[in-house]
Amino acid sequence: MLNYVSTRGGGEPVDFAEAVLKGFADDGGMFVPQWIPRIPREQLASWRSLSFNDLAFEILSMFIDPSIIPSEDLKDLIHASTAPFSHPDIIPVKPLGDSSHYVMELFHGPTLSFKDVAMGFLIKAMDYFLRRVGRSASLLIATTGDTGPAAAHASIGRQTIDCWVLYPREFISEEQERQISTLEAANVHAVAVEHCPDGGDSLDMVIAEMFEDRDLVERLRLSSVNSINWGRVLFQSVHYFHGYFRVAETVGDPVAFSVPTGAFGNLFAGFLAREMGLPVAVFICANNRNAAVHRVLTTGRFSREGLKQTPSNAIDIALPYNYWRFLYFVSGRDSTAVQQWMSQYREKEGVEFSAQMMEKISQGFMSAAVSDEETLATIAHIFKTQGGYLLDPHGAVAVAAAAKLVRQLPKDTRVVSLLTAHPAKFPKVIRRALELDGELPAQGLHESIERVKSRFHRLSLCDCSILKQALIEAMTERT
Repeated sequence: MLNYVSTRGGGEPVDFAEAVLKGFADDGGMFVPQWIPRIPREQLASWRSLSFNDLAFEILSMFIDPSIIPSEDLKDLIHASTAPFSHPDIIPVKPLGDSSHYVMELFHGPTLSFKDVAMGFLIKAMDYFLRRVGRSASLLIATTGDTGPAAAHASIGRQTIDCWVLYPREFISEEQERQISTLEAANVHAVAVEHCPDGGDSLDMVIAEMFEDRDLVERLRLSSVNSINWGRVLFQSVHYFHGYFRVAETVGDPVAFSVPTGAFGNLFAGFLAREMGLPVAVFICANNRNAAVHRVLTTGRFSREGLKQTPSNAIDIALPYNYWRFLYFVSGRDSTAVQQWMSQYREKEGVEFSAQMMEKISQGFMSAAVSDEETLATIAHIFKTQGGYLLDPHGAVAVAAAAKLVRQLPKDTRVVSLLTAHPAKFPKVIRRALELDGELPAQGLHESIERVKSRFHRLSLCDCSILKQALIEAMTERT
């Protein structure tokens, strides 16, 4: 049976259920599988015509033993998690202008974000495991815009789960905040945090500190559904297979994915898909001005710089924490090296990789940093030239990065840009991009966003300096 171990090398292997329920490993590392299953080319070819749900079942079955989730239960969990999606294909893939550039619309879920794709499955799987053992859990989530709404929505009414959603109030849009703060659910707690010097990274540091206290984890029954949770990363790998099969004429054709990148969870899921055997030609890491991964690929240095607020706020990340997972695999599962790099990152505020390591890191990856001006210009250009097609600012980062690098791609490569949110979540950005004073175009509106504008906020306010203690006290009362 495939079990899961920590990127830091500590603790005993655990099964899929324990990896999902814990979130972090006992030593503070992230769970990874003991090995990555490989899919033969012939098997990939046989999957080309599968629906998204059937494809998800085939992929997840390779990582989840039937003794953990029986096959019929796994199918039910997958179907239940995608049922709220409004598009019959769940994730449609459409041409953008010419025949070699496509967009993958990941935003047709209940909160209009790609986080819905995996979050529905993860929360339902956690509830499944908790009910089986008669336990409950307190989910602790930091969000810069999209993870929080997806987790909150998926948690509504689940008696096994208390969901605590933390967000830096200055760093997310009002529409994103309302998706969290207007929910009427006794088990969902919106916490708006003020004075976060590093935005979402400030919240991540508080959460990491709490998870390193094992007594606290047990007492408060803490778990996490941020992209550190293996269940989310695994499910996100499915849309790369789905996208590849929609644009490649035969398995083996060169396809590139341009991915708006913050914490590196979505891009790591693509790396996982390629390690499983999906023949992706190259991944384009599309950073905004924060450019954390772009700096690694262009300078060989993994460093932390001050956080910059950009129009693509959900990827305003200074520390892409899933990059440690990626480094674990490309280093040959060297947990000692990972720990040394993490120490250097904390103590020296950066890691200098050797030329040999950089060769491994760079294999199959390209990157670009997209300025705020380029993001807005891309939204306007696509809207004007593609019949009113409207990108959100994160999808615009992906499309702009692909445009910068397209001439460097192998010949005849088809490019798929990932659109990770609906533009209706970012009306201020859309107005700036399209230079609008009046009404937004219909493409920039969505009924679910309009509906919550007239509802009460239900939230707690907290200063970042006292967040940890305030959380402990509030969660203790609940548990």
